[in-house]
Amino acid sequence: MLENKILLITGGTGSFGNAVLNRFLNTDHFKEIRIFSRDEKKQEDQRIRLSNPKVKFYIGDVRDPLSVETAVRGVDYIFHAAALKQVPSCEFFPIEAVKTNVLGTENVLESAIRNNVKKVVVLSTDKAVYPINAMGISKAMMEKVLVAKSRNALNTVITGTRYGNVMASRGSVIPLFVDLIKSNKDLTLTDPTMTRFMMTLDDAVDLVLFAFENAEPGDIFVQKAPGATIETLSKALLELYQSNNKLKVIGTRHGEKLYESLLTKEEKLKAIDLGNYYRIPSDNRDLNYSNYISEGEDSTNDIEDYNSHNTERLDIIGMKKLLLKLDFVKKDISE
Repeated sequence: MLENKILLITGGTGSFGNAVLNRFLNTDHFKEIRIFSRDEKKQEDQRIRLSNPKVKFYIGDVRDPLSVETAVRGVDYIFHAAALKQVPSCEFFPIEAVKTNVLGTENVLESAIRNNVKKVVVLSTDKAVYPINAMGISKAMMEKVLVAKSRNALNTVITGTRYGNVMASRGSVIPLFVDLIKSNKDLTLTDPTMTRFMMTLDDAVDLVLFAFENAEPGDIFVQKAPGATIETLSKALLELYQSNNKLKVIGTRHGEKLYESLLTKEEKLKAIDLGNYYRIPSDNRDLNYSNYISEGEDSTNDIEDYNSHNTERLDIIGMKKLLLKLDFVKKDISE
């Protein structure tokens, strides 16, 4: 299915893009993988490191429809990962989050539809569920855009994935904690009881590929993932690195939640349990609301959302096992 096809990854120099390249570069899948991003230095570093003619690089910004159009022409599939993801910076510059995460996504989807791209997988986040910060709100709007576009995309299947904290991705807390341990500094915790879903980059790629293979237009897929408190995570790292560093509580940052949700109560009600994944089917009702006055939706009173507080909770031993799946942690420990 994927042989002799062209894949475009927006934001392809990021953690997810590199994980996809690691998965496919030395296989028969895809005759060409296009990397679309705005950072020429990261593209140059990636080009030198990979030194592979199968990978083509396109400088551009999802905010600019013309640069998107140039990269999309001739493409069969798109993984749309370009986004502003840092919660504090989006809090201070919310319009920038809208320009990239909402309008940028519209540009990618419109170009995909015009060019008859077969499938687009849009990457979202748990912060889009019950959003309280600008980043989450922009991602929630992005999901609405993908569902709306999917209704009228005759030749393009548009779907989404939603996942939690991707361990050791750029800007995440694990590399920060490791740097603090190596510098013999206190580990700074915003709130020890705060929980987060824990997923590896490989899990994130698996989720996107599952959506890629199983999606109907407008579907959003969620992978079931374990959770852990920030205190458990930090203590697991201290034990792995045999460190006596202390934990220092500094208070929550701008826009932080105590826990993250991957499914709302309303979504949980209609979600289809696929074992390791949930499929949230698109809401395909139209604007004729009078059809629904006499017969409403099922009650959500007895339904609980799916969040990092009520998912499987990792203890320190379980967290250490998961951390040892990270190459740089495994390398540090072996040395």
